[in-house]
Amino acid sequence: MASSSAVGKLSREEFRRQKDLDAARKAGTAPAALDEEGRAINPHIPQYISQAPWYLDTGAPSLQHQRRPDYDDSANKLDNWYDRGARAGPAAKKYRKGACENCGAMTHKKQDCLERPRKKGAKYTNKDIQADDVIQDVATGYDAKRDRWNGYDPAEHKKVYEEYGAVEAARQKLREEEIDNQTTTDLAAVRKVAKAGKSDATKDDADFGSSEDEDADEDKYADAADAVGQKLDAKTRITVRNLRIREDTAKYLINLDPESAYYDPKTRSMRDAPIKNVAPEDAKFAGDNFLRYSGEAPEVQSLQLFAWQAAARGNDVHLNANPTQGELLHYEFKQKKEELKDTTKSSILSKYGGAEYLDSAPSELRQGQSENYVEYSRTGQLIKGREKVKARSKYPEDVYVNNHTAVWGSWYDKSTGAWGYACCHSSVHLSYCAGQAGIEATQASSAQSLLASTSASEPSNQQVSSKDRSERIEKIEQNYSKKRVGEGDVKLDQDRLAQAVLEERKRKARGGKNGDDRSSKKQKSSLESGSHDVTEEELEAYRMTRRMQEDPMANYIDKENS
Repeated sequence: MASSSAVGKLSREEFRRQKDLDAARKAGTAPAALDEEGRAINPHIPQYISQAPWYLDTGAPSLQHQRRPDYDDSANKLDNWYDRGARAGPAAKKYRKGACENCGAMTHKKQDCLERPRKKGAKYTNKDIQADDVIQDVATGYDAKRDRWNGYDPAEHKKVYEEYGAVEAARQKLREEEIDNQTTTDLAAVRKVAKAGKSDATKDDADFGSSEDEDADEDKYADAADAVGQKLDAKTRITVRNLRIREDTAKYLINLDPESAYYDPKTRSMRDAPIKNVAPEDAKFAGDNFLRYSGEAPEVQSLQLFAWQAAARGNDVHLNANPTQGELLHYEFKQKKEELKDTTKSSILSKYGGAEYLDSAPSELRQGQSENYVEYSRTGQLIKGREKVKARSKYPEDVYVNNHTAVWGSWYDKSTGAWGYACCHSSVHLSYCAGQAGIEATQASSAQSLLASTSASEPSNQQVSSKDRSERIEKIEQNYSKKRVGEGDVKLDQDRLAQAVLEERKRKARGGKNGDDRSSKKQKSSLESGSHDVTEEELEAYRMTRRMQEDPMANYIDKENS
């Protein structure tokens, strides 16, 4: 039931109508009440939950008082605090009206001034006027407002340690001087002086504890050991600790992130690791689950599971009542299980065969090192060694149709750039195989077409040199061969390489952009403009002129010779 529709006491008639409406909502005959966000309110919620307190009641049905308020993240930070003693800019030269009469600052009055009260204030002397204080409005959340150490500087505590250390050093020096100034050789007097110094140190260090207190406790316990019914030895005294010692770091202090592993304060347990990016073996505390599943814990769990399953099947096995019996039965069970597995395996192999496939080399040897020789270039390209794995196609392979003995695409005609069958050199897909006769016919037709194109494009054979023809054939083979640029035994032309290095340096001098002077370039033929137009010399020029960023000696400068 939601909050009442009107703030105040209801009349008898209004109370009866409210009761009838609530009963109809619970029965489902009336629509449920809606809160200020338009969400339906469950009519079966008890009244002590749905009814808002008097200081939060808005008079409308709502469950907003049961929801967690949204706090500002900037206000919830624990390190937001006032900057103590901060001053705003330089001090004024002259007293200002409305300022503090004592120090001359505008941010407070005389009764709130923290400066030493002057005999004559700054209002009357116009001297030593202090700068204005920085007024800060720090938005603190619930935790930051109640943090007793908020704004505390840990460096202040170092002064306390230094003060205690100085006092202890002075006391030790004074005690040594008293012992040295003793004129008597009485050992009891020297012990008395030393004991007095120890008692003073014990009083000052009572909050921190000392070894002298423990020695005195041992003497006290040893004196009390003579009492009747007491059997206590100071050297073998055992203390049972049900709490952590102060040298140990609490689990919830290892990682202060609120989103880290959950800590249960009732059982003092943290199941997950507080720091996720550290290996469990190297972590200071890896979680209770890591300890629970380490050592002999998994074996005990498997033994307990076996006892439960055996008891469920009617066997008299109880791990706590008779642990030796449970251990022996579990051992026998594992032996019989292995024997049954071997019997089943041998029966399957005898029936279906395949024992020869089980004698293969282990995976450590098959996936380990090998004696295969592999040679790479300086750029990481494969030169010699293992062959590349052939990529398998999703289409059916090695399927021969129409009397062919080779698949489509097994032959390539360089003169026409067409693909076909290697058995008959036919470039028509799904054609019937003609065998050797088809190869001879294809060669004759390609020779005639090449002769015609050569006579049409070249007016005289004397004008075309054999070197240009070989260069053209090499470029065509390079574009349409399966070998990639830079692989295998590379033969470089020194003249072309020098020209390519010069062109590459010019390109880098222009900012890495190629020129767009298309008129000065020769138009390439259809055979020369293949899948790539980069020559071996251009690739080598690029490698020679590029800067190796990963080279550790790239930026080395010999200062002695420079």
